Amino acid sequence: MTVFRRTAEALLSPLERRLSEVLAEHLRMAAGLRVSDSERRAWDRSLPILAHDLVEAGLGHVEMLIEYQLPLTSKRADVVLAGVDRRTGGDAYVVVELKQWSHAEVWEEDARRVLVQHMSGRPKLHPALQAKGYSDYILDFLTVLADHPDALHAVAYLHNASRKDVADLYDTVEDDRTRLFTQSTRGAFVEYLRDRFAPKPGAGAADRLLTSEVRPSKQLLKHAAEEIRTRERFVLLAEQRLAAEIVWHAVDKAHREDTKTVVVITGGPGSGKSVIALSLLGELSRQGHSVLHATGSKSFTQTMRRHVARGSTQTKALFKYFNNFMDARKNGLDVLICDEAHRIREVSANRYTPARLRTGRPQVDELIDAARVPVFLLDEHQVVRPGEMGTLAQIEEHADAKKLRVVHVSLDEQFRCGGSRKYEEWVLSLLGLDGDEPKRWEGDDHFEVTLADSPYDLEVALSTQRNHGYSARITAGFCWPWSDPRKDHRGQLSLVSDVVIGGWARPWNVKGDRSIGDAPPSDLWATDDGGFGQVGCVYTAQGFEYDWNGVILGPDLVYRDGRLRTVRGASKDPALRPRTVSDADADKLIRNTYKVLLTRGMTGTILYSCDPPTQAYLSRLLA
Repeated sequence: MTVFRRTAEALLSPLERRLSEVLAEHLRMAAGLRVSDSERRAWDRSLPILAHDLVEAGLGHVEMLIEYQLPLTSKRADVVLAGVDRRTGGDAYVVVELKQWSHAEVWEEDARRVLVQHMSGRPKLHPALQAKGYSDYILDFLTVLADHPDALHAVAYLHNASRKDVADLYDTVEDDRTRLFTQSTRGAFVEYLRDRFAPKPGAGAADRLLTSEVRPSKQLLKHAAEEIRTRERFVLLAEQRLAAEIVWHAVDKAHREDTKTVVVITGGPGSGKSVIALSLLGELSRQGHSVLHATGSKSFTQTMRRHVARGSTQTKALFKYFNNFMDARKNGLDVLICDEAHRIREVSANRYTPARLRTGRPQVDELIDAARVPVFLLDEHQVVRPGEMGTLAQIEEHADAKKLRVVHVSLDEQFRCGGSRKYEEWVLSLLGLDGDEPKRWEGDDHFEVTLADSPYDLEVALSTQRNHGYSARITAGFCWPWSDPRKDHRGQLSLVSDVVIGGWARPWNVKGDRSIGDAPPSDLWATDDGGFGQVGCVYTAQGFEYDWNGVILGPDLVYRDGRLRTVRGASKDPALRPRTVSDADADKLIRNTYKVLLTRGMTGTILYSCDPPTQAYLSRLLA
């Protein structure tokens, strides 16, 4: 791990260039980050104060690991102090969260958050809880601390505040490994540092922390296993156990014979891929195997963290993104479960990636290398973005190059736990994705498909289903602009009704991770009740299922000359720029997009096309 480290004494050296310039240059070179002027000012004001306190305590050789990046995440702790434990002579560490606040009070609606004077925006996370969260995460993933949890403590240091101006923040600090200090208790902070550290060099402790093996701790796995075990919906059906048993056998073989096996599980919507993934995560955690769950979808990962972890910070830490494994230790995990693997990108690197990691290494290789048993769960017809490459053939090609055994399990050939296999086959033929000619829908006793006469009728029909206790959403092809929220006459942000069909108009789902009015953040559009008021796009809907599915076909997919044709010029998706995507690739991506949109429903689907000839064509197929 690349980190900016200095002893407290060296950081205060007159020979050191202006701290913020050195640190900003380091982060730009090592992590590809560009920092704001406010961050630079915070470094210049806060870090020397902490260094002075250490020197005054006689601890000038304690190491300061500044902007320490937590393993397998992009989160950074302000400082981690590394030194020698005064009592035991072992390693000692303190996570320090530095704040320049002069006045703050606990938010009455949530004691975990605080309101800061002269700072606009949403309430901030309580700084002591922030420091504690970082320390708990480090304990959960660094093996060097597995048997020494007492070696790591946490501190929030509000060095500009008087105790009386932040008095009620102390009520939330209940953990004996977490402390809060202010300017008026600076003397107590210096004594705290003296009590924690011996006046000896901390270089060795820093080295051991920075070179520690990264994997989930036994405590984390035990906690996650209990969390997932209590979810009845993650219990495998009899038929689903085949796929899981293949993974269990591969894990057992990896331990007994020092082997490595790649498992690929393919299946369409409703085939139970994510149920299998979560069952594997729970059972392997219970057995004590080091295992993580990863996806390439922010919405999907955030939903897993919210509904599976159910507020548990520890369990949330098991859900990662595909690009978290760029410099992961080879075979450092027993199992890496790659859910929604059709979202694998060609490479993990982007414009923010540090130069040392821009090697051009394929993302699929990073994922294969990260575990003894990498497990990929995918649906090949859900590749909807340029640069996505998660197919069985591509994974097999990369595994073969490494001379690794690949086991493939097709769920479509065995079972389906929701929706309609017959309907999915109808969708594939409708979109020309399986080589068959489109055919009339002959019906399915367990799944309903209808055509709405207008977007009004579609919305009313779905609202009726919601009134009967079903979940429902409206989605559409990306054929309308997507505006940023605007302020209304009261100065409140509101969504713009961009999806306009005749007199009917609705906004797209929220773009970002903050709710706008009653509309939930994009990550929660598919699962929060407030999501029904907006139209979802493929990037928000992918990976989710709901009972009733309303789909609006835009002008990018129309019936002409006896078949459905794509019109890339009608798409507003910035990912389909002509200079970067060929016409053939754009045709496939648009068809795959509608395959995703049309297969979200578990009970029924209601279609509508804004193109009259296409609407007439669908009416003949759905008569």
